[in-house]
Amino acid sequence: MNPIVAHIAKPILASFMLAAFLVNANADESVVSVEKMQFIPQIIKVKPGTTVRWLNNEKRSNHTISFEKEGIPESDRFFPGESWQRTFEKPGSYPYICGIHPEMNGVVEVVE
Repeated sequence: MNPIVAHIAKPILASFMLAAFLVNANADESVVSVEKMQFIPQIIKVKPGTTVRWLNNEKRSNHTISFEKEGIPESDRFFPGESWQRTFEKPGSYPYICGIHPEMNGVVEVVE
């Protein structure tokens, strides 16, 4: 990269990163990363009204989210770089699995 362009681009990039951080810091959203065939964090605690977004950070594998105990439909498959989300309104414990890879499991704990 041209040194002059790099000199100009760094502050602009830093501004965008700060703006993205501030938006996420104020949003009622939490992210669960899907990587290396696991959910990270495996147990996430959120407040009522929070949207949890599962982001597929795998290189090749696709996944789904299934809340079997609730009997709600399994999510569509989401591929690398894609995500799926759900908003949790009521306090409680919500265990889930990947419908394709049932050995992958996690829990959303909604606490006031």
